[in-house]
Amino acid sequence: MGHPSHLRRAGVSRLRARYGASPLHLLLTLASFALAGYAGVRLLAGDPLGVAIWFVGAALLHDLVLLPAYSATDQVLQRAFRGRPGDSAGRPSAISVNYVRVPAFAAGMLLLVWWPLILGQVPHFTAATALPADVFLGRWLLITAGLFVASALCLLIRVRRASRPARRAARERQRAERSVRK
Repeated sequence: MGHPSHLRRAGVSRLRARYGASPLHLLLTLASFALAGYAGVRLLAGDPLGVAIWFVGAALLHDLVLLPAYSATDQVLQRAFRGRPGDSAGRPSAISVNYVRVPAFAAGMLLLVWWPLILGQVPHFTAATALPADVFLGRWLLITAGLFVASALCLLIRVRRASRPARRAARERQRAERSVRK
């Protein structure tokens, strides 16, 4: 027969209060951990020492090289966007900085995933891709340039739309001044 609906809601409310999220979130989190555990077992079955060295090396590379590099780059970007239209109190606009962050992130992810082909480190993929090994760098550069151009166009459209009320007010002032002169 089941529980009355108010008792079911009370149980979900207690779970939400103790866990902090819905039961669906808990279920998906547990499924993610199960999948990660399965992948870890499969990965470690081949070469556990090599995998451990790879994880430690990746963590050190990220923490000692990449994190300071992209943090410094982000600070430079924030200084460059300080005082731009739409900013208040001279603070950098996080939205404006994102017009550089997003294409840089996308280009970085593409480089991270495809770096052996982009840097020409894997000549045996020529047979699988039917492309010469030297085309990947040029294509990645074109994709990166396209991402930055598209982002710049989006920023220009945003700035233009944001300045529309100011331009309209300036036209109204000019009309009012002309009518006063007549």
